[in-house]
Amino acid sequence: MKFVKALLSLLVLLLFVGGAALGGGWLWFQNEITKAGPSTQEHVFVVEPGETLSSVAVRLEQEGIVSDDRLIRLKARLDGTELAIKTGEFILEPQASIASVMDVLIEGKSVLHKITLPEGRTTAQLLKIIEADPILTGAMPETEVPEGSLLPDTYLFQRGTTRMQLVERVQKAQSAVLEELWAGRAEDLPVASPEDAVILASIVEKETGVFGERAKIAGLFVTRLKRGMRLESDPTIIYGISKGEPLYNKRGQRRTLYRSEIDRKTDWNTYQIDGLPKTPICNPGREAIAAVLNPDETGHIFFVADGKGGHLFAKTLAEHNRNVAAYRKYEREEIQRERAGE
Repeated sequence: MKFVKALLSLLVLLLFVGGAALGGGWLWFQNEITKAGPSTQEHVFVVEPGETLSSVAVRLEQEGIVSDDRLIRLKARLDGTELAIKTGEFILEPQASIASVMDVLIEGKSVLHKITLPEGRTTAQLLKIIEADPILTGAMPETEVPEGSLLPDTYLFQRGTTRMQLVERVQKAQSAVLEELWAGRAEDLPVASPEDAVILASIVEKETGVFGERAKIAGLFVTRLKRGMRLESDPTIIYGISKGEPLYNKRGQRRTLYRSEIDRKTDWNTYQIDGLPKTPICNPGREAIAAVLNPDETGHIFFVADGKGGHLFAKTLAEHNRNVAAYRKYEREEIQRERAGE
């Protein structure tokens, strides 16, 4: 009986010592994963697609963000989060603990990059911007991207996004905006389809960059179409010549249109063809599409640049001729001021 009691006492003692050791080990582990890390500066850390936790842990130690990659693997094993880390680009704060590093890689938001696609650019010009972006990956689309099928805007994306994915996203955005705005269009518009709306919006976009003028110019073009008048828009001539690229003289300077170019018939030259051009002449933004589908009803059928970034509008040819004369006078005065300044 005494032997049994002694054995039980020994077992109790061993359990106590083992429990104490286990508890001490757990406390040590918790302290190690929650204490400040060795890094003294902010890090941008990238987890590549398909990368394993082990390789991520090794790189975190190599870059001086954590002191021991084995602790990361142990924590992930205990938490069951070995496969939970996200692909992306993350900001890790100075002295980030192992626990906080794991939280960022599992639950945190990755860094977002942005790309701006301006209104009024042709598809070829916008694709060049996408192709040149240093963060996007992969090849450009092999199939033709139609003119006017991209929605100009600023887009946010994560590292690892491909150029194909971004182009598809921009096209879907244009389709969504067009569907939304077409449903709320005004009645009796001389545009038979959403595609026609994009064509007319592309002309409006090229004619003015002034936000408040889009609906007025759209209304002017709608009025001309309703009256059977030609649109007579200079940007449509340029698109038929150079697909929207600027025109230059032999000295490499930007130039205006030649009379022969105005008289040249193409599928886009609205001085020579009735109705709308064959395709859009650029990628219009949301505001230009909205303006075409709900234009101002002003009765204007003529407009000319005012020399200050906007336009002068007229309902009659006589009024338009006076506006043209005013613009030419403004031009002459500007030339004189420039010469006086020289």
